[in-house]
Amino acid sequence: MNILFTSVGRRSYLVKYFKEALDGQGEIFVANSTDISPAFQVADHCVVTPLIYDSHYIPFLFNYCKDNNINAIIPLFDVDLPILSKHKQEFKTIGVKIIVSDLRVIEICNDKWKAYSFLIENGFSTPKTFLSFSDAVNAVKEKKCSYPLIIKPRWGMGSIAIFEAENEEELKVFYFKARREIQKNYLKYESAKNIKECVLIQEKVNGEEYGLDIINDLDKNYMTTICKRKYAMRSGETDCAITVNSDTLKDVGEKISKKLQHIGNLDCDVFMVGNKPIILEMNARFGGGYPFSHMAGVNLPKAMIAWLFGKKADNSWLKENIHIISHKDINLVRLHSGEYF
Repeated sequence: MNILFTSVGRRSYLVKYFKEALDGQGEIFVANSTDISPAFQVADHCVVTPLIYDSHYIPFLFNYCKDNNINAIIPLFDVDLPILSKHKQEFKTIGVKIIVSDLRVIEICNDKWKAYSFLIENGFSTPKTFLSFSDAVNAVKEKKCSYPLIIKPRWGMGSIAIFEAENEEELKVFYFKARREIQKNYLKYESAKNIKECVLIQEKVNGEEYGLDIINDLDKNYMTTICKRKYAMRSGETDCAITVNSDTLKDVGEKISKKLQHIGNLDCDVFMVGNKPIILEMNARFGGGYPFSHMAGVNLPKAMIAWLFGKKADNSWLKENIHIISHKDINLVRLHSGEYF
């Protein structure tokens, strides 16, 4: 069983988790658009690919998979998901299973306006969200929401171009600043679908923040939900968290799973306001919060490998220990690659 991770970046821990789970039954291959990638140091094999939006990207991956007997691809970057989802059947013809949700699911998760609409239509609570500056201003005047308001990219990830406005003057400045910031980085590719509506304005929610790993098998069947209360964040990712047992959040996870029908892991951010869960965002991939589940005894890589072999996963692999607190550390990695400059 040979597994290829695309857009691997610095997800070295995932490479290690899967290598341990394979236990000598295959090798881990990793790919990234630059060799300045820490995960290259821990994989069995690594390769530099064309950029995701390059016309040669899919042909390159296709040939690489054929040449290296790859059995499965796991993408780790939001921008990569829709591209690979569109080509699942093509890769299936050479025996490669791309572990990614259907395009409908990816579009809902990557497009925060579609996510908002999906959540509202299916009876979930989520922050009031507006697609234009005027809609947000009018909502405040009509007392449907109040400042502060959060400005964020409609197609965004991490903490890029996110601002908080305390009044209408700041809202206007940050709204147009966010649009400019989007055009300076990779968010411009997704945002090109609708550049006039590429920024969202959202009410700020105050409450305890939780991260959920909502786990389905490779046939979209619901398995479990792992709940973690967040203690610290860094650059849009969870830095410190503790596993908790919450029937309310587990119930929300199961309902999302059955409505969305994703494949594998769904990373979900939720605020608890009193006893009410408010869903903020969903990411149809391994998120930065998964290591906290793994540290608490969950072994999704082992379950995924079993599913890929056509076997049943042991229930204990997806069972978390409660009240396990973990914190991400900072380690330097010396890279062994070509010329950088």
